[in-house]
Amino acid sequence: MVEMVKVAYGQSGASKTTNALGQRPMQARAYAARGAQCLLLKAPPAAGKSRALMFIALDKMHHQGLGKTIVCVPETSIGASFRSTPLTKDGFDHDWVVEDRWNLCLSGVEDAPNSQKVKAFSEFLSSAARVLVCTHATFRFGFDAVEQARGIEAFDDIFLAIDEFHHVSAADNNRLGEILRRIVRREKSHVMAMTGSYFRGDAVPVLRPEDEERFTIVTYSYYEQLDGYEYLKSLGVNYSFYRGQYVNGLPEVLDTRLKTIIHIPHRGSAEAFGDKYDEVGRIIDLIGEHKGRDPDTGFDQVETADGRVLRIADLVDDGPGRDIVKAALSREVRGPDGRRDDAGDRAKVDIIIALGMAKEGFDWVWCEHALTIGYRASLTEIIQIIGRATRDAPGKPRALFTNLVAEPGVETGAVTDAVNDMLKAISGSLLMEQVMAPNFRFYRREDGDIREPISVDGQGQVTIGIRGLMEPPTERARDICEKDMNDLVASACQAMDARVLAPDTAPEVATQMILTDIIERRYENLSVDETEAIRQDLAARMNILTLARREAATGFSEAANGVFEGPPPLVAGDDEPAGAPNTLFDLVRKFINVRELDIDLIDSVNAFRERFEVASKSLDSSLLAHVQTAMVAMRVQMTEEEARTLWVRIKRFRAQEGREPNVHASDPMEKRMAEALAWLKNRKAQMMRDGAG
Repeated sequence: MVEMVKVAYGQSGASKTTNALGQRPMQARAYAARGAQCLLLKAPPAAGKSRALMFIALDKMHHQGLGKTIVCVPETSIGASFRSTPLTKDGFDHDWVVEDRWNLCLSGVEDAPNSQKVKAFSEFLSSAARVLVCTHATFRFGFDAVEQARGIEAFDDIFLAIDEFHHVSAADNNRLGEILRRIVRREKSHVMAMTGSYFRGDAVPVLRPEDEERFTIVTYSYYEQLDGYEYLKSLGVNYSFYRGQYVNGLPEVLDTRLKTIIHIPHRGSAEAFGDKYDEVGRIIDLIGEHKGRDPDTGFDQVETADGRVLRIADLVDDGPGRDIVKAALSREVRGPDGRRDDAGDRAKVDIIIALGMAKEGFDWVWCEHALTIGYRASLTEIIQIIGRATRDAPGKPRALFTNLVAEPGVETGAVTDAVNDMLKAISGSLLMEQVMAPNFRFYRREDGDIREPISVDGQGQVTIGIRGLMEPPTERARDICEKDMNDLVASACQAMDARVLAPDTAPEVATQMILTDIIERRYENLSVDETEAIRQDLAARMNILTLARREAATGFSEAANGVFEGPPPLVAGDDEPAGAPNTLFDLVRKFINVRELDIDLIDSVNAFRERFEVASKSLDSSLLAHVQTAMVAMRVQMTEEEARTLWVRIKRFRAQEGREPNVHASDPMEKRMAEALAWLKNRKAQMMRDGAG
């Protein structure tokens, strides 16, 4: 098993502190923007988005003149997060009250156009009630029914809150997205969208640019959330490769002493090898001997080889018993004082096996390990799954996400697909490191600059000076650098392919050519300077952690000689030497104090390639050779962009070596430079011929 990412946090406890209104830091930040007509809240799981909505909705109804609030969630189980909540006891001026009649998530009955839920939705708008909670589906059907009977005007002066907003899409066939666009453009209602995803969407954006401009965006990063935890101090993102069926790889990655959610593969995927019930049975057989099922909870009781009896919740079985299991999982074990009994609640269940469930909105604070089988193409889904393990709880110092994927085989027919999945998994790990990292901002550092080379503000934003950095020349370019970097990083990770990882690919191809191409495709009519400034900012964000880790691996270079004068790092991790940088901020801060950071150093790193080299350590030499052969075969031919990108390196090579690069060289980089030089010479000759003609 390969640990691709290990992120340590400071355990400051700040994310759980509350102000005079009973609001945690994220909630207070969102509440400060409560006057916005359209509000988009991006915050990780367990940050308290549901309560943030309650504070804002109550202000909308009591102080901003709105009559009602409609809260929409993707499935009924998530509706429990918006049940009645006493807020006045903590200092707020009103309590959040949802009458059972208007909480349409209390019943798990399926939504339908003419269901009782849709009729109740229509009745709510005519009643004196203030708050309704329903599913996305009920809202869609209810909207259609109400509009047909009363017109869209019936939704004027209503506060509409959409949870798990990434379910909305700008696609024309996404009904929820279409309804939302009409309501937003009408400008008669207020809207709040909430999501744990930091991206506009996977294949299709969530909002069209002209619609997104109407939203005030409040972002609370994963780093702020986890750095402010009390107990959880590190997160690991691991990848492991299996041969044959995925159950063959489970013994290496499944530690039954950790509270674990196992997400089995989607049906129809290459990893699924049989009937879903059979797969669950095979997993249980690997864990131990089945001893029966608890009739009260529906949990399977399985005895391990060392005599422990584990309680396993099977959410794959969609028979009538699943409601019993879901109800048992949602019940919190409480002590005589009415508070959660930590020991009893933690012991309630040990392992959950799920298929298409136990992701967004699923609250099991004791989960230490999210084990996902098969590559997930959706970045949003990966983040949601990891979010199940990143909740703070007593006795939980570490969380893990493990992706068990098929090992690239040597069979001709299968190797390409397997290599592609491996590249996507590597890309996903790099993306997750970016999501879990602090929010970086960069400025151009000049000679004699008195500003600190690295600093951090009260909201966890880290500002770093870089020599030679081109700062954004226009307001539009500045807005892109400040607001769109998460989406650009996601696009860059999705664009990673064999061309970026081949051994004969120069780092500049990844940091210059590919990133430039991504920016130019996303934004029309940017000037050359605007594009380059955005590219440099994006490259710095993607490569700063790789540079810091590389420096850390060499002991922050012997030449440092005590240059690092900042405060000492926080407590070392379980497997780190005393005095080693612990948090990501410590790691980057020490690196910046040791090295003078300039844009050439940023562009000299291919973070994708370095991550691939980490993954390659888990492959034996024979298999690695097959993977590299497949990557070379998959690599695109020389393009004008790559040739021009390599030209700077070619000139430097000629100056240093006194000769041109050799196409027959054993060094793959020299060989690629020679190919680029030949391409440029041929291109020049062709242009001269065309000119002469």
